[in-house]
Amino acid sequence: MKEANITDRQKKENAIEKIGEFHRFGSILGLERMNELMKRLGNPEKELKCIHVAGTNGKGSVCRFIYSALLANGYSVGIYTSPYLTVFNERIELDGEYISDSDLAAYTDEVLEKVSQMTEEGFASPTEFEVITAIAFLYFARKGCDYAVMEVGLGGRGDSTNIIEKPLACVITSISYDHTDRLGNTLAEIAREKAGIIKPGAPVIMNVDTDEAKREIARAAYKNGCVLYDVERIKCANIENDISGSKFDAFIGETEYKDLRISMLGKHQIENALTALTALEVLRKRRCVSVERTKLYKGFYEAKNIGRFEIVPPKAQNIALKAVSPYIVLDGAHNEAGASALAETLKTYFANKKILAVVGVLSDKAADKITASLCSICDSFIATEPRNERKLSAELLAQMIEKNGRSCIIEREPIAALAKAREKIEKENFEVLLIAGSLYLIGEIRGILFEGRD
Repeated sequence: MKEANITDRQKKENAIEKIGEFHRFGSILGLERMNELMKRLGNPEKELKCIHVAGTNGKGSVCRFIYSALLANGYSVGIYTSPYLTVFNERIELDGEYISDSDLAAYTDEVLEKVSQMTEEGFASPTEFEVITAIAFLYFARKGCDYAVMEVGLGGRGDSTNIIEKPLACVITSISYDHTDRLGNTLAEIAREKAGIIKPGAPVIMNVDTDEAKREIARAAYKNGCVLYDVERIKCANIENDISGSKFDAFIGETEYKDLRISMLGKHQIENALTALTALEVLRKRRCVSVERTKLYKGFYEAKNIGRFEIVPPKAQNIALKAVSPYIVLDGAHNEAGASALAETLKTYFANKKILAVVGVLSDKAADKITASLCSICDSFIATEPRNERKLSAELLAQMIEKNGRSCIIEREPIAALAKAREKIEKENFEVLLIAGSLYLIGEIRGILFEGRD
């Protein structure tokens, strides 16, 4: 096939396949490889005004609030997140659009050319995540965006995004147990790793709820001469919740934000919104950004984070479930804290409703604690398996669920689990269908429901 006859989609698929080849190098924390690669690319990250966001849970939503608010104020903004759910392009977004197939292919080739030079000269190969991060930095810099909102992939100190030398702000959204094999077995150790994104002089915005984690972040902020803002001290009042979202008043210093509305659901999303709002208020007072209140409000309400307590619209439901239409909720509650927040959110919006849950998790997650949280609110389960080599077997997952006193059917294939859910909804009159657990599972189910329309 001649190059001229290759479609952009085919070029993208070729690029993704090339990137995937780096999976064999695993996930290795450390900045040596990334520093060498970015130097060879001309250090595009130094051209960007970055807002750097770390945390165990909530960082994706905080990134989305900041991104959406800045977009609504007329800025050109990039956002880098992981993992993707439906299409690879989701990871790199600019001004409301995913990176195009042609751009993804072109920037991949440019980065991989430098990678080849590195390895030929005896340098260690970058990892898969490092290659993707380099593509994002190069893309945002070349497009000349005003701001780049960068989500940490894993931890902070050794994450590939941490080559950012002078961030506009460093945000740490939460500290809880996850990736303990890489980040440490205590909250203090995990916080120390995430506080590694703190750079000299940059304002630090944190929203963590344990003293040992706070001390580590405060210590890092003091060491780097940073002003520290604790979101837990922000006053929030007059909270109203319904299925369309939340409304509340926030008081940040002398600034009052009255009747701020968000469409992301859950108490934890109010916390995430307050974290993002604090970061924007700090940047506004430092004259790093200029935001109009009405446009900021618009941005916060329009902010979405797919796969996080996402209620599937009826049109997509009916395609997959043939007009059987309970509420369908997608949530990537892939760790203990996420599952606890999901259970609380279900209690808030679907109290006394009959809930059927389709669940699949990875084997390196705290599956016993995830299932315990979900069993506290869901009535019946279907255990399935994400398409990932680290998947927990549906049999083991079902055993954990049954130990918590709930019935569970095993359907290893997600599409079969969805079909079984339809049968149970018809026969047993469930009012809510929850799909939860690994983001790999959420991505596959979401692809089935939306049939690639996103």
